[in-house]
Amino acid sequence: MATSGAGFKKAKVPTTHTGLVRQARKINRALADVYPYAHPELDFRNPFELLVATVLSAQTTDLRVNQTTPALFAKYPTPEDMAAADPEELEAILRPTGFFRAKAKAVLGLSAALRDRFGGEVPGRLEDLVTLPGVGRKTANVVLGNAFGVPGITVDTHFGRLARRFGWTVSDDAVKVEAEVGELIPKSEWTMLSHRVVFHGRRICHARRPACGACPIAELCPSYGEGETDPVKAEKLLKYEKGGQPGQRLSPPPDYPGLPAPAAGGAA
Repeated sequence: MATSGAGFKKAKVPTTHTGLVRQARKINRALADVYPYAHPELDFRNPFELLVATVLSAQTTDLRVNQTTPALFAKYPTPEDMAAADPEELEAILRPTGFFRAKAKAVLGLSAALRDRFGGEVPGRLEDLVTLPGVGRKTANVVLGNAFGVPGITVDTHFGRLARRFGWTVSDDAVKVEAEVGELIPKSEWTMLSHRVVFHGRRICHARRPACGACPIAELCPSYGEGETDPVKAEKLLKYEKGGQPGQRLSPPPDYPGLPAPAAGGAA
């Protein structure tokens, strides 16, 4: 696809629902071609680790969480272990993730709830997950989609921003964004759509300076031109594997084309 303004007309937001569905599905297919390796960027080995890591990812980077959780899960591998943790020791481990006191309280609470109400197992239903301390719809959809194979749309800041840039919604409300995008894309695609859109938001379609001139789906985007359109300058804005830099996971999937992230204390 074109990666500059030459050779194509800027896309328009369709005026009909049918047109919007077609455009959204075309963008989803294009993102699938660009990011066939899209994946959750939190390291985890089981549903409990993914649940805790997702709660910890609030107001910090996935990289920081991934650098913190090896020590965390080595010391507290199960909900029962975590629920029995000394709060001050837990806070000390979580300090690098920021807001560590609130996060320690949430992790202790959700671990106790898993122990007391769910037999030490992470439930596989959204209505159960959102009853856990610190767990909202976004976290629940992450866990359901990636630990249980239950389709869900994860509306984080990246997803919301791109959904608005693509013209899929005008809302800032995450629940409304989830519902409106869910009407455009087949349910079976919801989890992977979330990964693809977030990957694109982190790597190319940034909040402040989108790399429009280096964007492989530029011809499909009604917001083309909001960022840098010069291909050479835009290329310098690319992040992670698109910019030749490490990703966020210390243990990325085998098909990830970039470099693993450094462990805590390693060179960035």
